[in-house]
Amino acid sequence: MKRNDELNGLNSSKKIAFLSLFTSTGTIVCCALPAFLVAIGAGAALSSFISVFPEIIWISKYKNYVFFVATLLIIIAGLLQYKARQLPCPADKLLARQCMQARRVSAITYTVSVVILLIGFLFAYLIPYFM
Repeated sequence: MKRNDELNGLNSSKKIAFLSLFTSTGTIVCCALPAFLVAIGAGAALSSFISVFPEIIWISKYKNYVFFVATLLIIIAGLLQYKARQLPCPADKLLARQCMQARRVSAITYTVSVVILLIGFLFAYLIPYFM
């Protein structure tokens, strides 16, 4: 039973990391992608993209909420990453290997999430501020 509890704890940490990746991707879709398409002169591609996915307008309209939720989930994921990093892995070799692999996947996912959030923040708030 103890083995399953340890693996479930690792799986929940990994799920939070993937959830933060999902929400930070929303910041790219709402803000960075449209700005990038316009910047490279692909306004027609943006208009056809919006006609296929009209939800982008709604996400862009509520970008402050999108960024708040994404940032909150990334902070929670970071705290869980920090907490899980200090926990020992099981003594069983198979479980120890799974533990280290789950930590590595979670760390990579978390780093990608933070980078995506920062790119979205750059396009949504910083670049328009200086233009």
